[in-house]
Amino acid sequence: MRNTLFALALGAALTVGVPRAARAQDTAPPAQEQGQPGHGPMRMDPSRQLEHMTHELNLTADQQTQIKPLLADRQQKMQALFQDQSLSQEDRHAKMTAIRQESQSKIEAVLTDQQKQKFEAMEQHRRGPGAAPQAEAPPPQM
Repeated sequence: MRNTLFALALGAALTVGVPRAARAQDTAPPAQEQGQPGHGPMRMDPSRQLEHMTHELNLTADQQTQIKPLLADRQQKMQALFQDQSLSQEDRHAKMTAIRQESQSKIEAVLTDQQKQKFEAMEQHRRGPGAAPQAEAPPPQM
């Protein structure tokens, strides 16, 4: 009797658990719909990045017009970089950092001082807690 109850309980648990797992897999969007692989700005296309920046920084229409091509250029350069298999991982990382810094400085040139502060905070948050600032720090004095 005890074994029968155990078998029934186990069977019920498995029956209930399998459909949930199957539903979870069925409802997850394909990887292509979730955005491009990678981290940070590569996940969003330039239009979505601009939309996010407009919301966060309260960009004017003129600023949006100036920033969108900068975001598109950055994405194009990043995609070309990821497709270039001739680079070492270190070289790819260095070029990626240079592309980000160039893009960030061009975007900041379009922003007001208040927007620049918010943008820098957004970039710091994107890099994560404890991450070094984008700008090169001077060498330590001895």
